[in-house]
Amino acid sequence: MFDLNSLGKSAKVAAAELSKLNDKKRNSALLTVAKLLRENASYLIEENAADIRLATEKGATAAFIDRLTLNNKVIESMAFGLEQVAELESPLGKCVYSYENKEQGISINKITAPFGVIGIIYESRPNVTADAFALCFKTANAVILKGGSDSLRSNLAIAKVIKKALKDEGIDQNAISVIEDTSRQTTAEFMRLNKYVDLLIPRGSASLIKAAVENSTIPIIETGSGNCHVYVDESANAEMAAEVIFNAKTQRYSVCNACESLVIHSSALNALPLISERLKEKQVEIRADERAAALIKDYPYLNKATEEDFYTEYGGAVISVKTVDCLDQAIAHINEHSTHHSEAIITENAENAERFINEIDSSSVYHNASTRFTDGFVFGLGAEIGISTQKMHARGPMGLDALVTWKYIVKGNGAVRK
Repeated sequence: MFDLNSLGKSAKVAAAELSKLNDKKRNSALLTVAKLLRENASYLIEENAADIRLATEKGATAAFIDRLTLNNKVIESMAFGLEQVAELESPLGKCVYSYENKEQGISINKITAPFGVIGIIYESRPNVTADAFALCFKTANAVILKGGSDSLRSNLAIAKVIKKALKDEGIDQNAISVIEDTSRQTTAEFMRLNKYVDLLIPRGSASLIKAAVENSTIPIIETGSGNCHVYVDESANAEMAAEVIFNAKTQRYSVCNACESLVIHSSALNALPLISERLKEKQVEIRADERAAALIKDYPYLNKATEEDFYTEYGGAVISVKTVDCLDQAIAHINEHSTHHSEAIITENAENAERFINEIDSSSVYHNASTRFTDGFVFGLGAEIGISTQKMHARGPMGLDALVTWKYIVKGNGAVRK
């Protein structure tokens, strides 16, 4: 079995060393990593091609291959993300609370500090390897990565380039580690490595998140799957609705911020033929309830929706359609069926928009905009460690601020409690 204890010990030592580096040194290393990623693009693409071949032989979907693929554009995005993170202000050592207890003769400051070692479990996105390293390293956290078997060669190749950059900078290469054993047994053991790992972030399918929540002895930031909704209100502009839904559904099927369900007011059903015409351009299957289906009965990719469809993150060219008779029904339906990721309302009614924003229980809520914007880069966070759908500590796209904890610094002059 893979020796997780040795990996954990080495990461703990590296984390202690990282905490001694100043921000200038960390930024220099991030820029070196970005440079080497660009210089080694051919090597990364070659290693990734082996993963793609195996995934294709196993019958992987187009959406899965899309998530798995490294090309020059993706590698450039990874390198640029590292450079963006290097430019961001460090969140470490910030005083977030001060109090002077004159009676006791002490001053108290609450200061941001690293977690130490962060574990990340993810599936078929090798770019996560670079993004996760960037954010963890900037916050002086060592990172242990557990990717899926389908992307193992890609993840190891990226980590190899990162380790080379760290060596060139004179920094402990164990600041990043990749678990090479992709067995379920090792994954389960990793979730219980709380002696060395201070925080665990699972990224991926609902089943992966559920397994981590139920089995981990390490504190977790729960990232969620994306059953995202767009609600077309009775006052919606039909052309705007069609464009936003087309973008939210079809720009990229495999991402967690893609729209999976259209909720439409019965008074706005006349916009559905226009919406369906746009979706037909990409041969999107529509799974609609009876009222919606009656209006687009000639749509070539139409099927009847089941209750299960309204809970489903498709990750492909499928969208469900639910008809409601009022805003209250729309809000109730979305809060019941969503994964609390990203939801949008298309409306010209400012009061309805405000109610939707306030009452929808999701990490990101939009008015007249596509759900595809839920992303750390777009939100100005540099890279992104994941999108949290929980309410403790961090919520929504998680950048640097989500990867620091706090410590209280108490100073006195021989103070004893009275």
